[in-house]
Amino acid sequence: MNKRFRLSTALDVDDLLLECVPYAIRLANEKYKFDPPLSLHEVNRWGKTGTRSDVIFEFMDDPDFFLNQPAISGAREFVQKLSKMTEIFVTTAVWPEYMNQRFQRILEVFPEIPRDHILMGSRKDLIDVDILFDDGLHNVLNSSAAYPILMRRPWNSEATGILAVNTYDEFLKLVEIIANSYSAKQERLSPDQPGIVVLVGPSGSGKNEIARELLKKAPSFEKLISYTTDKSVKNRQDGWYRYLSKDEFRKMCDSGELFESTNYARHAYGSRKRDVEKILEGGKHVLTVMDICGAMALKTRFPNVVTIYVKRDKKELIVDILKKDCTVEDKANRLLAIAPEARNAQVCDYTVVFDNCEQAVDQIRDRLGV
Repeated sequence: MNKRFRLSTALDVDDLLLECVPYAIRLANEKYKFDPPLSLHEVNRWGKTGTRSDVIFEFMDDPDFFLNQPAISGAREFVQKLSKMTEIFVTTAVWPEYMNQRFQRILEVFPEIPRDHILMGSRKDLIDVDILFDDGLHNVLNSSAAYPILMRRPWNSEATGILAVNTYDEFLKLVEIIANSYSAKQERLSPDQPGIVVLVGPSGSGKNEIARELLKKAPSFEKLISYTTDKSVKNRQDGWYRYLSKDEFRKMCDSGELFESTNYARHAYGSRKRDVEKILEGGKHVLTVMDICGAMALKTRFPNVVTIYVKRDKKELIVDILKKDCTVEDKANRLLAIAPEARNAQVCDYTVVFDNCEQAVDQIRDRLGV
């Protein structure tokens, strides 16, 4: 790494290092004997919603709650690994009367974190770090960090187009990619084994058009099917997507059949690890279109992965989105994602500009060596 100083990372605490919502749910189920039991999926929006899940906030008014929050599985190992890669700060928003309990619990569970690196307060936008890692969407969107990254949770599932991960391993891989962005990136597929090419970009960028043309011109590629809860894919003829109901999609996530999942414009998307493996075992390169969350999941789980950001003039993006056959709300979500998605170019291996599809495809083939 050629950067002259060490990267700095600010970590959230609740539901990123220590259990908050899951812990409160367990306490609620023990006290009130809910039938069926209260589940994590019911907390699909932060704050009180007028549903039975509001009961969890009762337990967050108890000082003992903050003294006894369990560490999330793998959190200690995660902090130990990250501390070797970046300088770590902890940023946590907690009511003043519970700050002492929060401070004690952090020191007890994470002794690697220096005492003077534990920062209390809700204004995370004032913290000057390279990377922010948080499950609060508002903190990520308002952050002044160069790389604000969201940890996917049910209450931020509607987030679209921003850097997001599902696991600690995906985050560590992303930090590695960020560090390497100051030295070198992977721009070609390894000639020794089949690889994976991921096209990333905002809605309307032309990435699907590029993918279709790549499949025509480069027979060494095979497309990867994505699974989605977006019913509109039933009417598409390109075969890139397979529709699942929300229940079917959740079952595939819970069983581990989908190795990555994300939300874009209120629709869930995911990919099967076995589908990727079958293409690679057949000796072909995998070609897929994903958001940055899926791209990072692939980088984490497979070698020889090249990520390409597809850039397009903003006016053309807007025109393309407005022409789409989808709801007004769907279009609004896609339009709002344009600005945050632009940041994703920084962590992709390289960028191709979509002015002309054939030119973009030729440029990609030349860079990849296929």
